[in-house]
Amino acid sequence: MKALNQIPLSMLDLVAVREGGSVADALAISLRTARHVESLGFTRYWLAEHHNMAGIASSATAVLVGHIAGGTSHIRVGSGGVMLPNHAPLVVAEAFGTLAELYPGRIDLGLGRAPGTDGLTMRALRRDRIEREEDFPRDVAELQHLLAAPQPGQKLIAMPGAGTNVPIWLLGSSLFSARLAAERGLPYAFASHFAPRLLLQALDVYRANFRPSEQLTKPYAIVGVPLIAAPTDEEADFLASSTYRRVLGILRGDRRRLQPPEENFMASLHPEERAAIGDFLGAAVIGSPDSVRAGLTRLAEATDADEFMLVSDVFDADLRLRALDIAAQVCKA
Repeated sequence: MKALNQIPLSMLDLVAVREGGSVADALAISLRTARHVESLGFTRYWLAEHHNMAGIASSATAVLVGHIAGGTSHIRVGSGGVMLPNHAPLVVAEAFGTLAELYPGRIDLGLGRAPGTDGLTMRALRRDRIEREEDFPRDVAELQHLLAAPQPGQKLIAMPGAGTNVPIWLLGSSLFSARLAAERGLPYAFASHFAPRLLLQALDVYRANFRPSEQLTKPYAIVGVPLIAAPTDEEADFLASSTYRRVLGILRGDRRRLQPPEENFMASLHPEERAAIGDFLGAAVIGSPDSVRAGLTRLAEATDADEFMLVSDVFDADLRLRALDIAAQVCKA
């Protein structure tokens, strides 16, 4: 196991639209946060693709990647992830190839195979396309081909894109992408920030079956971590109620804007609801600096993570930055 000060920190941003705020506010907070974590030494800043959700403003993921990369200087910026079944590989290759030319050596392309939305919106995105299990591996291979140097006689060229070799990551919350990432020799990110149940099993599958590739010689795994940090455990738990409220809304099919924290929120719920939120946030680290240190250490011991990717849905933007400060200080100590 790596010591905490040997595990790089990164951030995944859902670009939450807060109650009482606007999409423009959410985008401004995202850029401010990216600049802040860059100053803290974070490795990368990823944006997630979601659609038709009132509380999330990251649907145009490639556009946001460019916005954040343009507003920062050296942190890696990427997708966490582009939901590949929603897009033609050529379109993705051209978009991220353009980004790679604008911001050389700074762009990551994380790929997922979930719709990132509800069934109605999925049909609007994909039109009449019916996704099959074999489509995702084929589309990943096509995307790798389009981003590589063109071969003699190759008739379909991504321009921009060809020859940029934008690093591809596979994302997932099940064993499917773990196996595929291992077979292709790609880095892997597990979505334990919302679906931690198969985390350890997926990491085992990925590492046991990994085949070296031109992109990667040995396994590299990112572990998603919901993080709420504050000077005291009590304040952190209070601030985390915004996340608890968001999770409960997801479980109930009632997706709203990010809500302000609420005193004694968990105590007001049925035991089944508390248990469901607890399962959803099974990898969460919430508390004071000492509690954050202990939580991240436990997670490092359990997963042998190569990198932690933090998700921090604190309602107050200033307190969100403070939470990230605490995480950075804990991991540097």
